[in-house]
Parts: sequence; structure tokens; C-alpha cells
Amino acid sequence: MPTHTEPATTSTSRISTAPISTEFLQHLAPSLPARLRERVAETPSTTAFRYPYGEHWISRTWAQTGSDVDEVAAGMLALGLASEDRVGIMASTRYEWIIVDLGILSAGGATTTVYPTTGEADAAYIIADAGCRFMVVEDAEQLEKVLKHRAELPLVETIIVIDTTGVQTSPKGDVRSLADLRASGRDHLAAHPDSVTDATAAIAPDALATLVYTSGTTGRPKGVRLTHHSWVYEGEALKALGFLFPDDVNFLWLPMSHSFGKVILSTQLAVGFTTAIDGRVDRIIDNLAIVQPTFMGAAPRIFEKAYAKIVSTQAAEGGLKEKLFTRAFAVGVQVQRLQAAAQPIPKALALQHKLFDRLVFSKVRTRFGGKVRFFISGSAPLNREIGEWFGAAGILIVEGYGLTETSAGAFCGRPVDNVVGTVGRPLPGSQVRIGDDGEIQIQGPHVMAGYHGLPEETAAAFTDDGWLRTGDQGSLDTDGFLTITGRIKDLLKTSGGKIVVPGAVEAAFKVICPYASQFLVFGDDRPFCVALVTLDPDAIAAWATDQGIVGDYAAIVKSPEVRTMLQAQVDELNTRLNRWETVKRFEILDADLTIESGELTPSMKVKRGLIERQHAKLIAGMYA
Repeated sequence: MPTHTEPATTSTSRISTAPISTEFLQHLAPSLPARLRERVAETPSTTAFRYPYGEHWISRTWAQTGSDVDEVAAGMLALGLASEDRVGIMASTRYEWIIVDLGILSAGGATTTVYPTTGEADAAYIIADAGCRFMVVEDAEQLEKVLKHRAELPLVETIIVIDTTGVQTSPKGDVRSLADLRASGRDHLAAHPDSVTDATAAIAPDALATLVYTSGTTGRPKGVRLTHHSWVYEGEALKALGFLFPDDVNFLWLPMSHSFGKVILSTQLAVGFTTAIDGRVDRIIDNLAIVQPTFMGAAPRIFEKAYAKIVSTQAAEGGLKEKLFTRAFAVGVQVQRLQAAAQPIPKALALQHKLFDRLVFSKVRTRFGGKVRFFISGSAPLNREIGEWFGAAGILIVEGYGLTETSAGAFCGRPVDNVVGTVGRPLPGSQVRIGDDGEIQIQGPHVMAGYHGLPEETAAAFTDDGWLRTGDQGSLDTDGFLTITGRIKDLLKTSGGKIVVPGAVEAAFKVICPYASQFLVFGDDRPFCVALVTLDPDAIAAWATDQGIVGDYAAIVKSPEVRTMLQAQVDELNTRLNRWETVKRFEILDADLTIESGELTPSMKVKRGLIERQHAKLIAGMYA
């Protein structure tokens, strides 16, 4: 259990707005594998990773992790891996992903990340576009994706399989197991003991480390070229913010194919904390109780679902419990806002807060393991009210902001001076400015080297004087805290000339309606706004049972009771909006949006353009 403490609120007075030292920039390791070797030397016997194995969790020290990585690296060298050769990884988040990634990098290669949810055609496109020479896949399902398109992938020499259940391998052929690769690595190290050390020493800071393909809400994904220097900088810059410590415990479920997951690994190498790793999304809540982390990164959708689950459960109980719950959070939010304004808390209010902490808030914290100091929210804006709700329970959520093109992190809030509704200030050693059209523009060591094989797109991504165009709109306050408005391309302009930020309207509805999964607002060049709604299958099923409604999801959402309930909540939403933002009509989709269906990106962003095209007739009908 960490010995340090942080304020248990999401809105604190700004304890410090002084610039953070950038001295660390003078002492950056030349590569991520070099930083791994420093970490192993610094803390060899402390726990680096924990991961599930059956019903138990296995721990690996930094020394053991370093040895595992060296075996993979040597195995890749034995296969003939050369400098910056691309190796694709198509697997879920697990310990093997970590050691394979670091092993490839330690051998001088470059990793190409492919989401395991990627369809076979898109996976083949990424593998071919990256020019992958080798592939590492998780299991038989992922192997089949590659084999089906083998004719389109002439550069792929060998496919390495992590879990070989149901897989026919051939150690001398083109399909082999990770276990076999590691065994050949041990043999290679026995014959060439300095091979991995030498390969790591030869890596230049500007060498390609990773090709991360944008998940692509529109068009073909683009390979973002990220260097070793970018990743090392990210880890050390986040360490310099001073809110992460070696005795912290991180729970990592984020897709490692996404830059958000990768940057946490870079930060772990810099700080030395322990990471418990399990990519099964359906196990997050259960794992939190087991792992008892001190922090975790997640997309806003995870916090929305947790909030909705807790609130809807209390609403279903009704009576005194629900009244107590509602009053508790009203008091908690009030206390936070007074703290944020650096105002004294009246004695009576403080006593109420202390009572509610024992009766209500402590139970909420227990659901998340009981030791969380803070969560980090990223990949999309977090609704302010949900942030305040968690803060009221003593669970701080700080927001970060960045793009794949900035190696994930470009901004990050800190527990000591968190300002709810902002994503903090720029990472030390980087710069931000706001363009004439409100666009956030960034410079720094974390900015990509460009798009793979796409010089025109690379040029278009930067201003004439070399600043990265983010495509996001935002504003900076006098202390340098950034507030995100939304994606410029997603802003709506009604036929009356009024600007609507759909993300803000959508997030506001999810606070009001705990049963909502997605609420998508449309209205560009239209006289008013309309919405498409999907409901959380589990939440609405429980509600339907309480209402005596029977049937599957599709039947439930077609019931008049559901429409009446949603209409009341849309009406409440509209009371909080400007007249031109109000949602005049809505339709409920007969299925929720999923990653598997291709309607959500793996980072849980809605492919808005796809949804609009798929349901064009339904949207048009709301204007008839």
C-alpha cells in the first residue's frame, strides 16, 4: 500500500501551477529497451507484472521480466530480424504481449500493432502496408486471419503463435509457438551471449519503434511512425509530473494495440510501479476487487457504465436507500465545489460528508478495490458531472489528452492541482497553441515522425511552421489548463447558423439516463437536432424486469414504456440546453453499437460517419 496520500476530491484548489522541471530531457535513455535494462538494474527484485493463470495470479520481478524479454529478443535475432524490421502483434492485452513487444524492440525491430478485433481484410491491409516480415498472433482464430490472406502477404516469413491450442505448428516451418521461439532464443544466447545487448546498444533514438495504425473513424487506417525517443520521452515526462510512485499498483486492461496502453508501459519503465495485466473487459470490476490497484487508465465509457450500473441499482431499490444515496452525492459534490473555490466548508456540511463517507462513499470505493488513489480517463472527453460524481465518492478521475500522433499523452491532469473539466497542462518539454479556428496544435518530442508511406498526408498533418494539427478544438485558461471542445469535423451547424457540439449534448444525456449506452446527435445543415439512441443491454433488461416487460433487447426497446421513459429524460436534457441544441426527436436502435460490429473503434469511439450512413433513412424520417 503506497505511503503517500493525495486529496480525495476531483476538484481541488490549484496547489501548484509552477512549471515542472525539464531537466529529465538531458538524461533520456536512447531507446525503450535501454530504459528497460536500466529499470532491471535499478529494481531487479521488485514485482513488475502480475497476470492471471487459471484461478491464480502469477508475479514476475523486473529481473525475471528482463530475462523473458531477452529470450524473445534472441529468438527474433535467430530468425534473422534486422534493424527496424516490422513485426506485427495481433493479440489481446496479456503478459506475453508485453514481453513480445519489448523483445522485438530489444532486437532492434519495430512493432506493428493490430487489434485482435480487426477483421481479416483490414488486418491483412495493415500487415501488408507495414511490410511486416514476421507476425505474432494470439491463438488459432488470429492465425486463421493471416493464413486466409497469406497470398497477399509475401513478406511474412514466420508466424509465431502465443496460445497453440488447436494449432498445428512446425518449428522448422512458417508457423511456430512462442514457447519454441523462446527456446531457440535461449540456445542463441548460449552461443552468442552478447547478441541482445549489442542489438539494443545499436538502437538510435530516432529509430522506428512502433507503427500504430489509427483506428480510423473514417477511411483506411494510417500507420503512425513513433520513435524510441518519443516513447522514452512520454514515460519520463509523465514521471516528472510527480503523481506516480514505485509502490503504485496499476491495473492494465487497455488494448496494447492502442497508444494509451503503450504509454502506460513506457511510464512503468520510467517509474517502476507494478502492473497487474488482464485484457478481458468483462472482468474489469471483478479484477479491481482482486488486484486492488492504486490507479487505472480507462476510456470514459468504462466510467459511464460503472456510474450507470451503480445509480440504476440504487434507483431500483428505491425508498430510503435511494434517498440516502442521492443526498450523499449531492453533499459530496457540494463539498468538492467549495474545495475547488478554496472556500471553507461549513461545520454542518462537513459532518454530513463524514457520515455519508462511512455509509455510502466507502462502499462505492470498495467496489473498485478500496485502494484507488485516482483513475486516468483518456481517448475521449469525460462528462464533468460523472467526474464530480466519482470525486464525491473519494475517487479522483484526472483526464489526459493526446493522439496516436503524439504517442498518446500530450496533456495530463495531476491529483495535486486537478481542475475538473480540463485535461491538465502540456507535458513538460512540449508546447501547445490554439490556432485561429480554435484548433489545438502541438509541438514536442512525442510528436510522430509521420504517416508510414504517406508523405502528402504527413505534410497535411502539420502547419507550415511545423506544429501538429490535432483536429480538435479547445481553449487554454490563464494557467495553461486545456479544455477540449470537440472534434472540429464533428461540430454541427444548423440551417439557422447555430453551432452545436454534439459530444457535449451526448455526454449530458448519459448522466441523466443511466440506461443509455450511446446517444448520437445529428443536425448538420438541418433546422433542429435529432438523436439515435442505444441502451445498455444489461441495464435495460433489469429495468424491464422491474416493469414486468418480457422479451429480448429488440423487443424491450420497442415497448411504449421504454419510449415514454426516454422521452421524459430527453425532455429533462432539453431543459439544460440552449434552444438550438435541444433534441426534438429521437429513435431507438434495435441493437447496441459494438467493437465487433465495426461501429465502435477498439478505443470505444463511435464511428459517427458510418452510423449516419447506415441509418440515413431513419435520420431523414425524423425530419419528414
